[in-house]
Amino acid sequence: MGGSREGLALEPLSGALAAGNAVVVKPSELAPYTAAFLAANIPRYLDPRAVKVVLGGPEVGEQLMELRWDKVLFTGSARVGRTILTKAAKHLTPVVLELGSKCPCIVDQLYSKRDRQIAVNRMAGAKWSVCAGQACAAIDYILVEEKFAPILIGLLKSTVKRFTTTPECMARILNAKHFQRLSNFLVDDKVAASVVHGGSVNPKTLTIEPTILLNPPLHSDIMTEEIFGPLLPIITVKKIEDSIKFVNSMPKPLAIYAFTKNEKLKHQIIDETSSGSVTFNDAIVQYAVEGLPFGGVGESGFGQYHGKYTFELFSHKKAVFKRSFLIEFMFRYPPWDDTKTEMLRRVYNTNYILLLLGLLGLRR
Repeated sequence: MGGSREGLALEPLSGALAAGNAVVVKPSELAPYTAAFLAANIPRYLDPRAVKVVLGGPEVGEQLMELRWDKVLFTGSARVGRTILTKAAKHLTPVVLELGSKCPCIVDQLYSKRDRQIAVNRMAGAKWSVCAGQACAAIDYILVEEKFAPILIGLLKSTVKRFTTTPECMARILNAKHFQRLSNFLVDDKVAASVVHGGSVNPKTLTIEPTILLNPPLHSDIMTEEIFGPLLPIITVKKIEDSIKFVNSMPKPLAIYAFTKNEKLKHQIIDETSSGSVTFNDAIVQYAVEGLPFGGVGESGFGQYHGKYTFELFSHKKAVFKRSFLIEFMFRYPPWDDTKTEMLRRVYNTNYILLLLGLLGLRR
């Protein structure tokens, strides 16, 4: 098994071990304290003959991918995922990629004030309270009807203020590199002009204020790259059904979120879009449900894990068929004639096969 991002290494590790595998874990070098913790503690509790932790940067990852593995699981960016996949092809190594994406959130009007506030609580919590949006399944942007946008923005503003009463409430950006990447999104004058709340950055503390943007240019970096941070674009549509066309114009996401009571719209989202998962009336919580498989589709990755799905992911279902020497059917062998041909034709009929297996005592 290859490396995963930060603490996400532990869940695949447990499933791989349960399935009887030996595992090599390479934590992300972008989270050095987490990587050091795993390297120090995994050997204390797990047999080093079964699990090894390898530390290092991209060059170590490349060296590992030169070796032959039974399976590799990688969590991270699409750019690195393509490199992993290319190198794995040398040995025809099966690969599972969990890459994240621009996860959209479709927000219907929700006419009850109570429902609106609950929905906004859940959106704001999923976007800003979970690592300041630094999660692969975080809401990346919101789609909402033009006429409802001012109400939604007002609710988001008041909720953010309630959630972030002190600077300590804001999570730090992972490192200076990613802080600069996020800050660069706001350098574009047209993007900066779309900011309706927040926008302040602090390079000393590596914090970025929860920021709401209204209709930033669709060709700008903030709308073409995964944000992975506390910036939240809101894109307006004429009617909420148009959001489906917009989602389908983008690469397939890891997750689609939708806040609505409209059953017809729910079915449209399920039937007319493609994504790793769909969650209605909440966000990011699906990751915590072990009974649900977790994984992407298309550019958001492929392969699924979580709970039993992790066990199955790192297992191989070997087919085993046993025969006795009691009965031998000579019509299987040449020389061929009409009688043998007819017998073979009948044998390949399902009912005849079941009958023959029953005679041979092979059915269970």
